Amino acid sequence: MRLTGTFLDEISFDIPHQNWGHEEWDNDFKAMQAIGIKRVIMIRCAHRNFMTYPSQVIPRISGYAMHQPPVDLVDMFLTLAEQYGMEFYFGTFHCHSGNCKSWSDPQIFKQEAAINVEIISEVQALYGHRRAFAGWYLTHEVCSDNPGTIDLFIEQGEHAKKISGGKPTLISPYFAGVKAHRGGNAYPPVTIEEHTADWTTIFSQLSGVLDYVAFQDGHVNYDELPAYLQVTRELAARYGVACWSNIESFDRDMPIHYLPIKWEKFLWKMESAASVGIEEAISFEFSHFISPNSMYQSAAGLYDRYAEYCGFTARSRDFRGKLSR
Repeated sequence: MRLTGTFLDEISFDIPHQNWGHEEWDNDFKAMQAIGIKRVIMIRCAHRNFMTYPSQVIPRISGYAMHQPPVDLVDMFLTLAEQYGMEFYFGTFHCHSGNCKSWSDPQIFKQEAAINVEIISEVQALYGHRRAFAGWYLTHEVCSDNPGTIDLFIEQGEHAKKISGGKPTLISPYFAGVKAHRGGNAYPPVTIEEHTADWTTIFSQLSGVLDYVAFQDGHVNYDELPAYLQVTRELAARYGVACWSNIESFDRDMPIHYLPIKWEKFLWKMESAASVGIEEAISFEFSHFISPNSMYQSAAGLYDRYAEYCGFTARSRDFRGKLSR
């Protein structure tokens, strides 16, 4: 099992900003490349008042007062991906507050889809010609077949494929286990039987629209994870969807949210994915929780343990603080 991709979480939702510029990101892409990462996935193009690129569409339709970004991050990430031989996946916009599980009105899903269809068209016109632009990440993190979920992905995915020449689509849902429902949430965990029923329906409807699925692996107990991964991989394969794993590199078990995960936990989750025949993994996310230059010192230790395990010669000391001059 190897990490072949990572999210880029520059427009952050619940983790701190590292305030990096081009040099710091360049150094980080070098460190990614040295341990075999070949694709980067921008997790979202905007959040609340902030955008990753100078969009004309988002300020008009988002409902937020948007700040014009001082740097076009999409252009920067594409440039670095091209420099280091990586694929870039563009992440769409999650506009409404809350999460997909809490949305009770299917009209919200329709609004989200309509907004993203416009964004996808704008992004294709601005960046679709770029060599590293490999596909689309449909950013909504779902867990079950709530009303509106399937249409949300169909409308975005069909449009993205149509205007980009069939470039692939990726989603990263989550297994809604016991760790997803801490903190007083009223709804119970989704059992593996419920998960199987929901995702049979979802995958069957998204066949031909969805290319890759990578479930977040941190919401279930470690000993339960192989069963969830096994049934998901089998269902995805039945409907022509390639199944990766999103091996979270932050620790959900700690009272402080969020810190780099203990290496043994990360290893256990890699072994779980490999045991059911999953061959590729992405992570949320390298730059905060694995990078030698993360604001968290223990991330460098995770980088070294992973590199040792995989047989890479790279070590965190090779990249720490070494910016180009």
